[in-house]
Formats: sequence, structure tokens, C-alpha cells
Amino acid sequence: MKSRIEIGVLYSRSGSYQLVANACHAGAMRAISDVNADPASGIELIAIERDPGGNIDRYAPLCDEILRQSSARHVVGAVTSWSRKEVIPVLEKSGAALWYACPYEGFEANEHVVYMHACPNQHLVPLLAHVVPRFGADGFLLGSNYIWGWETNRVARDLIADAGGKVLGERYLPIGEADVSRLIAEIKATRPAFILNNLIGTSSYAFFAAYAELARTDPHFGPENCPILSCNLTEAELPAISEAGRGHLSVGPYFRDQAQDDAPASSFEASTYASVQVLAKVLATDPSAGFAALPALFRNTSYQTLLGEIAIDPQTQHATLPVEIGRIAGLGFERVSRTERMAPDPYLSRYDRTETFGRPRLKVVS
Repeated sequence: MKSRIEIGVLYSRSGSYQLVANACHAGAMRAISDVNADPASGIELIAIERDPGGNIDRYAPLCDEILRQSSARHVVGAVTSWSRKEVIPVLEKSGAALWYACPYEGFEANEHVVYMHACPNQHLVPLLAHVVPRFGADGFLLGSNYIWGWETNRVARDLIADAGGKVLGERYLPIGEADVSRLIAEIKATRPAFILNNLIGTSSYAFFAAYAELARTDPHFGPENCPILSCNLTEAELPAISEAGRGHLSVGPYFRDQAQDDAPASSFEASTYASVQVLAKVLATDPSAGFAALPALFRNTSYQTLLGEIAIDPQTQHATLPVEIGRIAGLGFERVSRTERMAPDPYLSRYDRTETFGRPRLKVVS
């Protein structure tokens, strides 16, 4: 008989970022099904689902409901950094753990969270290291008006300065806002070398469409001259962007191999699947394992997942991941570069600007 173990699943199935959340939900449910169908697995996972509906005020109460009304001590869920931070106090009070499978801005390491997607040294730093020598260092920064946009752009400002460039503009929109006309006007006037896009959901889709219109009137803004860069854009959202995305760049631990029909559709799906995979291995080892047991279980251990072989740093609980840069081609990505395994550095404590951007040019002072 398999041991039946309840786990929480907390994703919004509607709202402005529903495409991402539904991709995560699909990865979680597929992994749960595969674990339960595996005759070699000694456990059966029971999903206790709650749907906040894209309403930030519902995340903490629904997470609390999962933990109070079931035996679950692990929750797979949350998409935005705002929602992650909303549930952390609930996890701390209940002694539970969140398995977070989305890219985030770094500068956090909570013992109640396992960070299964990329942090800044695994997304923003390698992306700018690739782009600056090819396009230039002057950037225009966009973001949705919440933690992900603010903090990712804060790190980007420092990196651009290290690369010898300038931030020519920095603008934010409320989540869900689709009027991007002011952004386009400022970008047209400042003519940057690249756009760093930290808008999410419908705001991002509207920006891609408007930027494609700008490129039709001024070739400088085509992707071959002034690309849009994203650290959180995957195949899950390409249908909403359509041809407006072609040629622009994104970074992540995984892009789908179009030749594999059964491959996960995006890194959100693959990372959430990997979260459940690793959680299942933890619970198979110790069905009663809570958050406090995780560092010891992660130590000197690696896991075979859909992302490849990964490890989880027991000190910060961030995953070692591949890093891929992809160029949008229709509804998929062409791989531009790949690093097989990059250890997490959520606080950028090991970041070296000379190693990333080369030595700064000397200025002649008269």
C-alpha cells in the first residue's frame, strides 16, 4: 500500500497572469499524476487545491485554509513575488513550506520556501552579459508596479552602470494596465539599445504589440537593433503575443524542444513539475518531513528532473539550474546559448563585473 500524503496546490486559474499560473498548475497536476502512477513510488500525492482567482488578498487566507483543513505541510504554488510574500507569514506560523517555481528578483532566502526557478545570477546577469556586447549598454527599463518590477530593475540599473551604459528611462504600470502609449513615446524619443521588459501578463502583451507597430515605422526598434529582453517570458504566453514577439530575447532554465511532443510546454510547467518531483522524493524518504528537515535532505543530493540534474543549496534553498537564452520564433524559441549548471547566487555575493562585462575602458583626464 502506498502512503497517501496531502500537498497544497495554490494557483490562480484566472486574472491578468492566468497563462503563467495555468502553466504552473498543469506542471503540478501532471507531476502528481506521474508520481501516483509510478509503481516504484511508495507514496500517493493528494492535491488540496485552492484558486485565488488573481486576487492578491486571497492568497494568504487560502494558503491558511489548505494548512488548517488538511494534513498538507507543503504547498506548491504562487506566481508573483507579491503572492509569495503574502503567504510566507502563513507558512511561518503553520510550520509549512512553499515550493516556488517561478523566476524572481532574488535577495531573499526564507527557510519556509524552496526556490525552484531562476534568481538574478541565473537570468538577468547572463542575459545582459549576452546583450551588451552585441547591442550596446544603454537600456530602457519597464515593469509592473510591484516587487518583481521594482527589484529586477534596481539590479538592472547597477548592472548597466557596471557595463558602462546609462538607464535612459524607467517606467511602471499597474498590473493589468494595457495603455502603453506613454512608454512607447518615451522609448521612441530616447532610442535605447535594448528594452528590459518586467511587465507581466496583459500589460506585457500590449507592450509587445505597440512596440511591433513602432518598429514598422522606425527600423531602429526592430529586434535586430533594439531587442526587448525578458527574464520571465516563456512559451506559455507566446500565443498572446503572436508575431509581435518574433526575434526578441528571453532567458530561463528551459525552452521547449519543438521536436518532443510530450515535453513540458514552458519552464513554468517544467519547474513546477520538477518541484513536485523533488518533493515526492523528499516525502518518499520521510513522509513526515516538514520545512525544518529540508536542508539536511538537500545536502550532498542531486535530483534527476525535467530540467536535467539539479541540486538545491541547503543554505539558501535555491536550485542549481541550466541557463538558456532564447530568441522568439513563432510559438517557440530558438536557443541562442546554454549553460548546463549554474549555482544559485540570490544575493549576487559572487558577482564580478569584470568577469561579466570585461574591464572598464580607461578615461583620459586632461
